[in-house]
Amino acid sequence: MAFKSPLNYIGGKQKILPQLLPLFPEKIGTFVDLFAGGANVGINVHAEKVVLNDNLVYLIQMYQAFQNLPTEDIIKHIEERITKFELSMENEAGYKAMRQHYNTEKHPLDLFVLIAYSFNHQIRFNNHHGFNNPFGRNRSSFNRTMRQNLTHFVETLQTKNIALTAHSFEKFDFEALGEDDFVYCDPPYLITTGTYNDGKRGFKGWSEKEERELLQTLDALQARHIRFALSNVLEHKGKKNELLENWLAQNPDFQVHQIKNNYANSNYQTLDRNKNASLEVVITNYRKEKYLPTATLSLF
Repeated sequence: MAFKSPLNYIGGKQKILPQLLPLFPEKIGTFVDLFAGGANVGINVHAEKVVLNDNLVYLIQMYQAFQNLPTEDIIKHIEERITKFELSMENEAGYKAMRQHYNTEKHPLDLFVLIAYSFNHQIRFNNHHGFNNPFGRNRSSFNRTMRQNLTHFVETLQTKNIALTAHSFEKFDFEALGEDDFVYCDPPYLITTGTYNDGKRGFKGWSEKEERELLQTLDALQARHIRFALSNVLEHKGKKNELLENWLAQNPDFQVHQIKNNYANSNYQTLDRNKNASLEVVITNYRKEKYLPTATLSLF
């Protein structure tokens, strides 16, 4: 059974893990989750070592607190904050007071408390790195399911060989990686309209420049015979990712696997039932004969 992140991260891969994980190599030395986000992929992969990397430094700081503190201390801190600020699904004033407290102090565990009571349990910062996701009235709370997911998540962080880094992808150090290692990339999708890739949230946005740089990074990994997988979309609401298509045309040996998705809880993915549904794919620079239940696309 797959572990579930306690975070409701936009574009998280929890629901497609049964399609995604079988595409990965069976034996992995170091697994790099380059755009870790909610870490659903990284905590469920089988590898000798896992590196969870994300350029959102506050997210990584929260994971570091999870990794270094006893579970009971983490839960106690959360419950004390809930009591102090009288947090509930109705108390918006308490939530805003808690949000102001976090933005002043930046305690890593307080970020999780905010996420628990924020709209759709999501993370959003402004240009000044202030958390600004609105209140999740009548919807969000630190409920039993979230507590269970947090407990399992913390246990996984503390028992697996997991390293945490907070780098923008182009500054990540790939030099120590070799042919037994594996890099998974789930970047912001260029042709979707997620607010996280607009460059207006105080952190690096995502444009054609970043897309090209990432593809060049993957080219460099390919030259060193380092295996990788890239999640992306080739089409979205009638738009095509021409950069990605051209890159694939230049690399005809790469494998393109279609993902059947249904992101009912996402505010940017098109649902499969929509006639303009996204064509989501996983691109690998290696061939794996046994994979489930995706299909390999013939694009050219």
